[in-house]
Amino acid sequence: MKNAGTVLVFPTWPENPYLNLLELAARAAGYRFRGATTHAELLHALPALPRGGVVHVHWTTPLVQEAADEADARDRLRRLLAALRDARRRGVRIIWTLHNRLPHELRFRDAEIALYRGLADLADVVHVMAPDTAAVVADVVALDPARIRVIPHPSYEGIYDAGVDRTAARASFDLAERDRAVLFLGQIRPYKGVDALVEAATAAGDDIVLLLAGVVKEQSEEEVAALLPDGLRAHTQFSFVPDGDLARWFRAADVAVFPYRAILNSGSVHLAATFRVPVVLPDEPHLREQFGDERWVAFFDTARPAASIAELLRDRELFAAVGERDFARFTAGISPWRTASAYRRLLDELSAAPSPALAPR
Repeated sequence: MKNAGTVLVFPTWPENPYLNLLELAARAAGYRFRGATTHAELLHALPALPRGGVVHVHWTTPLVQEAADEADARDRLRRLLAALRDARRRGVRIIWTLHNRLPHELRFRDAEIALYRGLADLADVVHVMAPDTAAVVADVVALDPARIRVIPHPSYEGIYDAGVDRTAARASFDLAERDRAVLFLGQIRPYKGVDALVEAATAAGDDIVLLLAGVVKEQSEEEVAALLPDGLRAHTQFSFVPDGDLARWFRAADVAVFPYRAILNSGSVHLAATFRVPVVLPDEPHLREQFGDERWVAFFDTARPAASIAELLRDRELFAAVGERDFARFTAGISPWRTASAYRRLLDELSAAPSPALAPR
C-alpha cells in the first residue's frame, strides 16, 4: 500500500460510524489517519504533522465548550488558532466539517462563534453536508463560497444487517397488525424534542405505540421516563442500541419521528432511509430544500410541534404511496463508498495542490 499522506482527525472516536464510513476509500488508498479527542491532544499532535499533511476538524464542542470558565475558553481559543496558523505556515492543509449551526450545549457562546470564524478563515476547505448550510449559519459565520465543498452524509447501505424480518421484529415488541409503531432512536437530549413527540403520540390515538431508544444526555433517565403518561403504550431502552439490534427497532417501525428543535444534519434520517422507514422532520427551509422532493419525508409545523406531529401520525395514508424505489433512489446517490470516494478525492486535491501562503482573508 502506498503512503498517500497523513490526516489528523479531531475529534476521532473509533466507534463513530460516520467517521468510519467517510474514511473508507482514503484508508484503502494509503492515507494514514491519526486522532485526537481533547484540546490538549490536538495541540500536541499538530506540530508533528508533516508538510502536505491534513488536519480535519469535525465537532468543535471539546475545543472551547469544555473550558473551566470564560477566561479559560478565551485562552483555549487563542492557543488553538495560533497552532492552526503555525501549521498552515508549515504547509499543513485544513478541512473543517460544519456539523452543527452551533454546539447544542453552548456554555461559551462568544468564544464558540470566534472559533467558527477562525476556522472559516483558516480552512482550505469547509466541508458541508447540506447544500443550504452557508445560509443557515450566516448569522454566525460567513463562509467563502470558493472554499465550500458539498459531500453529503452517506447512507448506511450494506453496513447494517437489513434482512431482519418485519413480522419477527414487530412480534418482539408485541405489536399487533393495526398498531402504528412510532420510532425515535438516537441520543435523547433536550434539543431533540422528545417531550413534544411523547405529547403527540399520546394525542394521536390508541393505536400508537412509541418505540424510544437511546442514551440519555443532559438529563436523567428518570426525567425522561416521567414524560411517558400511563395511557401511552411505549417500549423504551435508555441505553446505546448495539449495531446488531438496530434492524429490529427500525423494521418494527411504521414511521420515525425526529422532533428536533435545532437541526442542521442528522445521520438518523439517513439510517431510517437505509432501513426503508418514512420520517417526519421539522419544517425548516434547509430541510425542505434537501428533502422536500422525497415522498418518504413529511414535515411538521415547528410553531406547534406536538399538535402537528399528532395530526401526521393520525393520517394512515400519509406514506401509503411510498415504495422501495423511493428509498433506493435517494440512497443510491449517497452510498458509503461514493461518499468516501468523494472525500478521498478531496484529500488528493489538497495533497497535490501547492500550499497557499497564509494571508489575511
